[in-house]
Amino acid sequence: MSLTLDWARCLDATFGPPKPGDYRATPEDFLVDEALDFAPEGHGEHLWLRIEKRRQTTLDVVNMLARLCEVTPRGIGYSGMKDRLAVTRQWLSVHLPGRDAPEQLEERLAALGTTVLERARHPRKLKRGVHRTNRFSLRISGDAVETEDFGARWQALCEFGVPNYFGPQRFGAGGRNLDRVQALFARGWRKRDDRQGMLLSSARSFLFNELLGARVEAGCWATPLDGDTLMLEGTQSVFTAEQADDELRRRAAELDLHPAGPLWGTGMSAEAEPTAPAQRFEAQLKHDHPALCAGIEQAGAKCARRALRLRLGDPELTPLDAGIRLTFSLPKGSFATAVLRELIAHPDFAPLPAG
Repeated sequence: MSLTLDWARCLDATFGPPKPGDYRATPEDFLVDEALDFAPEGHGEHLWLRIEKRRQTTLDVVNMLARLCEVTPRGIGYSGMKDRLAVTRQWLSVHLPGRDAPEQLEERLAALGTTVLERARHPRKLKRGVHRTNRFSLRISGDAVETEDFGARWQALCEFGVPNYFGPQRFGAGGRNLDRVQALFARGWRKRDDRQGMLLSSARSFLFNELLGARVEAGCWATPLDGDTLMLEGTQSVFTAEQADDELRRRAAELDLHPAGPLWGTGMSAEAEPTAPAQRFEAQLKHDHPALCAGIEQAGAKCARRALRLRLGDPELTPLDAGIRLTFSLPKGSFATAVLRELIAHPDFAPLPAG
């Protein structure tokens, strides 16, 4: 089955489609700073390094550190994967029990394009997903920023939030991860065929985007529906609203809580004929993509929830001589491209048939 990567934008109904723009002419146009909500303790078996990198993936740096420190890549910890075509800052850890870091480690990393900004010891390895936010600083240029309504589009995202789509990078070049996962599900998912779980994650991300896109088209992506699972802003705390009353709608309008969609997995509702509006969207998802839903469940992934909406943290717009700079924070796991696709037309965000 051919799957299409094409999901509705929330601003089109008000402003029409965005004009063309560019957002990553150079790595310096796309700055990302990972923020933890704690600091290394200053002692322990793990050396923590806060690094700045350009034109490198996080795994590139992991492999460099493993080689320079003579440890396996398993001995390197990191919280989040960061873009290659960007300037990014993040923490990594190296397991060095009973020994110091190699001599001239910082100089050798610098020669390979990675700058060490801070270093400290800590008792534990840095684990995936422990950072709280990413702070983005993006320079945008092109026709889109010259239009009269660009400021209004930006202000609308600041006031009402942004659809929390997974970005195109989640699906691989040309969306090929989805072709691969369909083939994998057809013969039976096995861990050894998807060791990092990237294909499984692509399938779950696609289904989430499908449901979110349907709710954007229906105009209810940011408004609680009867039967919705709701997530509190800034947390992973969720609760089910059997009836979406005025108080819940008021809190949603103030960005205090958000409808949450499924990351498909075992434990999804098995109702044959769901009556609540929110549950009907999920039932339609299973009707439209039964093989993907079944493959994810057979792989043993557990159902989780993800907010359908992003709240921009401390948003700023700064005019530049050439273009504008947007600065904002997003919670971990969210994509700056979800913000940009509402503001500019770019080949990265164009509709794409997978494969």
